[in-house]
Amino acid sequence: MNTAPDYSQYTVLLVDDDDFSLEIMHGVLEELGVHHVTLARSARAALQALAASPRSPDLLVCDLYMPDMDGFEFMNALVDKNYRGSLVLCSGVSIDNLILARDFGQGMGLNLMGAYQKPIPISEFQRILESLTG
Repeated sequence: MNTAPDYSQYTVLLVDDDDFSLEIMHGVLEELGVHHVTLARSARAALQALAASPRSPDLLVCDLYMPDMDGFEFMNALVDKNYRGSLVLCSGVSIDNLILARDFGQGMGLNLMGAYQKPIPISEFQRILESLTG
């Protein structure tokens, strides 16, 4: 018997200044069985959520370009805060910019699992969640 993987134990922080993108990603994660999802509408709100949480989320999904702080600044802040969870970047920008951001994050020692153009397909979210299990 083939059973669906259980992702219910994972915690995810979604960071995006676009409400529609947040809703789409949240819906995809719920469909995959992730029950603990926090939404942040800015990088600063995400940093506040990280500071207020007793433990870091297993996965942080962040838009690359936001008005208050871009993804590069946000990744610097994550390093300063010693974030050890997994990170995924997403944006509507060109793939070249995403590759640059991915390389930047990996060079900083972050556990960067990928950089995707929006919207991230459900199959990619499933692959990301599967990689968290081992």
